Amino acid sequence: MKRLLILIGKIIVKILNLLGRNAGNLPGIILWHLSGQKCCSIFKVDCPVIAVTGTNGKTSVTNCIAQLFEKSGKKIIINREGNNLDTGICSLLLRHCDMSGRVKADYLILETDESHVPVVYSQIKLETLVVLNFFRDQLDRNGEMETLIQKINGFCKTFDGNLILNGDDPNTARLGRANPKNKKVKYFHAEPYAFATTDIFEASEGRFCPFCSETLEYEYYQYSHIGKFICRGCGFGDYKPYVTASKIDLDKPVFMADGHKYSPKLNSIYNVYNMTAVASVSKLYRIKQSITDSVISTYTVNNGRMETFMLGDRKTTLNLAKNPVGANMTLRVMNEMKGEKELLFVLNDNVADGLDVSWIWDINFSIFERVTRVITSGTRAYDIAVRIKCSGYDSSKIVVRPDLDEAVSELAVTEGRKFVIANYTAVQPTRQALRRYSENGGKHDEN
Repeated sequence: MKRLLILIGKIIVKILNLLGRNAGNLPGIILWHLSGQKCCSIFKVDCPVIAVTGTNGKTSVTNCIAQLFEKSGKKIIINREGNNLDTGICSLLLRHCDMSGRVKADYLILETDESHVPVVYSQIKLETLVVLNFFRDQLDRNGEMETLIQKINGFCKTFDGNLILNGDDPNTARLGRANPKNKKVKYFHAEPYAFATTDIFEASEGRFCPFCSETLEYEYYQYSHIGKFICRGCGFGDYKPYVTASKIDLDKPVFMADGHKYSPKLNSIYNVYNMTAVASVSKLYRIKQSITDSVISTYTVNNGRMETFMLGDRKTTLNLAKNPVGANMTLRVMNEMKGEKELLFVLNDNVADGLDVSWIWDINFSIFERVTRVITSGTRAYDIAVRIKCSGYDSSKIVVRPDLDEAVSELAVTEGRKFVIANYTAVQPTRQALRRYSENGGKHDEN
């Protein structure tokens, strides 16, 4: 039966490729139905599997980990396209297996949707799981965050492989207690950076201990509920870090880890956490230091994730934000940058975004620093404009342009630094609009 499913899947992949499609998810969807919802169980994976999950940052961390092994001369398989559900991973393995379903590689490195960790790795043997963070995200699909954490916690109760956790997020650190018999739990940590605070300024989910319900005490907050915490009731949060990021200087940018200086291209505290996770994997797998240096110092992001565009001579940074923390991340980077700047916020409410956009009320617009004007666009342009106005921002400085090309043209009218936030289905149209403006020399294309 499994051979027949493999044959059917490969035929579907071939047909889609002939039609110019990338076969990223559909073959897996079909096999999901034909296999009784266990589409990943039809494969024989002999190599070690490393999975990366979490609300934010998993694409960047997965790609960096892949580079560690590629530059070490290993043959890897990775879902670079981001198809991170069980059906997408099934489609990926179909393209790399033989007719018996055997997948041959040195390492299988998979970005995995948080809700699908228990699904995929009940069917494929997992060696290492990296968990970055947990925030409220796409409530229509995922439900409340606690429900999601409980699913992964249930998986971790029987998982005896390497578990690399963000020790500064109580929502991920709690997974380290799921299986007391697992001696392979490791935490990464970051010392406070220049803009860390002793008070919380953003929506937070990590206020109470998940084990004894006492209020967690924070020495400092890096952002949202990420920071150095301890429970005085049961000691939750008292652990020895496996890798610590220290001497963080985002102006250069540099940070230290295990006595080594790293110089990442991206100057945000979120990227420091991501790269510390990468350094943890490098340490675990004994990757050469020169290779780790190369990966961390050269890795940059595109595809709408802190991607840079030029609108004439105006530097513009675009970032995807599909939840409050993602938006607050960009606002922090913008606020921490010296000088005046303007913001374009593009908000859609398509099915893939989640029809419920109430999450925008958890974005902290009240911390705007030297933001001289805001433009809003997308299918919910007026909603985000109202939200920003209600934060106390001067409504006379808010311009609503639902049409993206008009919004980009409006953004480019004035001088200075520009930032753009776009949610899930808005990010690619926004990238295209920014490119059109640049390619057309600032002229609006009426066609």
